[in-house]
Amino acid sequence: QVQLVESGGGLVQAGGSLRLSCSISGRTSSSYTMGWFRQAPGQEREFVATISASVGSQDYADSVKGRFTISRDNAKNTVYLQMNSLKPEDTAVYYCATSKYSQVRRTTLYDYWGQGTQVTVSS
Repeated sequence: QVQLVESGGGLVQAGGSLRLSCSISGRTSSSYTMGWFRQAPGQEREFVATISASVGSQDYADSVKGRFTISRDNAKNTVYLQMNSLKPEDTAVYYCATSKYSQVRRTTLYDYWGQGTQVTVSS
């Protein structure tokens, strides 16, 4: 059974930083694309970042490019999202997910999801 557990969310002031973690069990994360998504109240879930299997190619939404960094620790089967220069509009529940497809942004192509972690950025 594949399980993903996010952690690291919290309340931070604008301009601050947080690092989210996603621990995976039941699947070797290095063999699959891993993605981060977020969902703000009343809005659809949106793509944030993804990292491919093997070579670890990264892709970012324009809204976070240059501020967020996705990475993975294969030995720990964990994926991270380092978030710097946070803005109030980054406030959302953040989810990690895994996909057997390469560098995909569509939520429908991810088959396992975590329960989410809340990130709140105050102005």
